[in-house]
Amino acid sequence: MLIRHRQILTNGLHLRHFCQSSAAAVLQDPIEPPPLTYFEGLPRPDPKYEEIIRAIPRSSSGKNISAKERKVGRVPSIVFEQEDGQHGGNKRIISVRTNQIRKLVNHLGRSFFLSRLFDLEVAPDFESDEIIEKVRVLPRKLHLHAGTDAVLNVTFIRAPSHALLKVDVPLVFRGEDVSPGLKKGAYLNTIKRTVKYLCPADIIPPYIDIDLSELDAGQKIVTGDLKVHPALKLLRSKDEAVCKIMGARVSDQKKTK
Repeated sequence: MLIRHRQILTNGLHLRHFCQSSAAAVLQDPIEPPPLTYFEGLPRPDPKYEEIIRAIPRSSSGKNISAKERKVGRVPSIVFEQEDGQHGGNKRIISVRTNQIRKLVNHLGRSFFLSRLFDLEVAPDFESDEIIEKVRVLPRKLHLHAGTDAVLNVTFIRAPSHALLKVDVPLVFRGEDVSPGLKKGAYLNTIKRTVKYLCPADIIPPYIDIDLSELDAGQKIVTGDLKVHPALKLLRSKDEAVCKIMGARVSDQKKTK
C-alpha cells in the first residue's frame, strides 16, 4: 500500500510539472495570426500606379501659410496617426508637390485616390536625398477648389499593417451590355458610388466590382450582396440598395408605341 501511495504521488507531481510547463510554453510563444492577403478573383491595387509621394515638413500652419505654399506649387497637408489622429493624436504638418497630387488624382480619379495606399517620404527639401521619415499612408481627405478643381489640401493617415481604417471603397459597375433588364429598355439607377468598410490596412480594396450581367428589370443589388474579403467589416446596413434596374423611361415607352 505504501509503494502504491508513493506511485500516485509521483504521477501527480509529473502531471503537475507537465501542466505548468505547457502553460508556460503557451504564454511564452503566442501564435501570431498569418498576415492577411488579397483573395484570388477580388480586386487588388494595380502596381502601375505605385508611387512614392514626396513631402517636406512645415514649421507652422494657418491660412496665410497655406496660401503661400499654394503659390509656390505646394499643397499644405497633414499626416495623422491612424483613426485617433483626428482627435489630437500624433500628427506631422507637411507640404507635398501640387503637380504630383494632381497627376495621381487625374489618373486614378478622386474616389480611387482615397482608397489607395502610398509610401510617403518626408525630406528636408524636395531636392534632398536625406529621408526624415518614410511611412505608408492612406489619403483620408482631399479638398478641391469648387470652381477650378485645384488641390487645396490633402490629409493622410498612417497605415501600418495592424491598422484598421475606415475607407469609402469605390464601386465599379460591369456587365451593362448583357444585363437582361437593360437590354429590355430599362435603365440603371445608381444609388451609391462608394461603400464604407472598416479595412485591415494590408487588404484595402482599390474598388469593388458590381456584376450587372444577370440583373433584370425591378431587381436590385444591396450592400450585403457585395463580394469582398471576409476580414472587411461593412459599416452600414447590409440591406441598403447600391443600384436597381428601373422600368423603361417614359420617353422610351412612347417611342416603342
